[in-house]
Amino acid sequence: MTEKKKAKKEKTYSASVAKTSDGSVQITFTISWDEIKKNMNKAAEEMGKTVEIPGFRKGKAPVDQVLGHVSYEALVEKSLQRILPLIFSDVILEHKIKPAMYPKFELLSTNKEEDWEVRAQTCEIGEIKLGDYKEKVNGALRAKKLWVPGSKTEDSEKEPTKEEKENEAISVLLKEISLTIPHMLVHQEADIKLAQLLERVEKLGLTLESYLASIKKNVNELREEYEKQAEEIIKLELILNEIARLEKIQVSEDEVSAFINAASGDPELLKRLETAEQRQIIVSLLKKRKVLDSLTLV
Repeated sequence: MTEKKKAKKEKTYSASVAKTSDGSVQITFTISWDEIKKNMNKAAEEMGKTVEIPGFRKGKAPVDQVLGHVSYEALVEKSLQRILPLIFSDVILEHKIKPAMYPKFELLSTNKEEDWEVRAQTCEIGEIKLGDYKEKVNGALRAKKLWVPGSKTEDSEKEPTKEEKENEAISVLLKEISLTIPHMLVHQEADIKLAQLLERVEKLGLTLESYLASIKKNVNELREEYEKQAEEIIKLELILNEIARLEKIQVSEDEVSAFINAASGDPELLKRLETAEQRQIIVSLLKKRKVLDSLTLV
């Protein structure tokens, strides 16, 4: 061993990982007080740049003075913003976890002069086994052709519409492909749908209670309905993405541009769609469209 060789960086935290059968992942971190204190001082330095402290020019007050003029809660939040992304990244790499959603962090203990405990909750998607999905979809679509009453022969058939074919293909994929969706992912999507509903209801000048009374449902029934919808939407999304990956389906820049240009009548929408993030979403959308198109060519 030479002096030039760098010593292995000592861990400033410990982590325990627990997984459940539906893909949920819980990570409990214990972070050393020394690491916390170091990051609290750095957080205080950053906060000191904008805090007005009597007797000091703005941004020039020493850390000990800043610590006396900012709330402990604000310091905790700022310190964890510095620490958690790094240690979470370390743990998912070490344990080969593939998060399907951004983690939810819960503070268990943040006492001064003590190690801190923080819990992270996320989830991962299990292996998607497509099986002989093409044959099953094709068989269902061939059986779906409709006999037209009053036609000259009983063999006469009516070709299903494109929408009918797509709905049948989707139904087969959801029924035949087994895939467990983590409940916390379903729960999160249902929360988003409920929040969107509440926003729409409030804009109409109604209360959630009056809206529920009008559709003759209680909040538990509505949540159950939303969770079922969310589970099917997530499952279908994952299945179509997996088919697109296996079939090596590609979307060209010209196809993305053509999709965006279709919205050229709305300048504001066009501006939003031209971002790199939105273009990536459009690529994903067009890939799924190509998958459904290929499945319904019967």
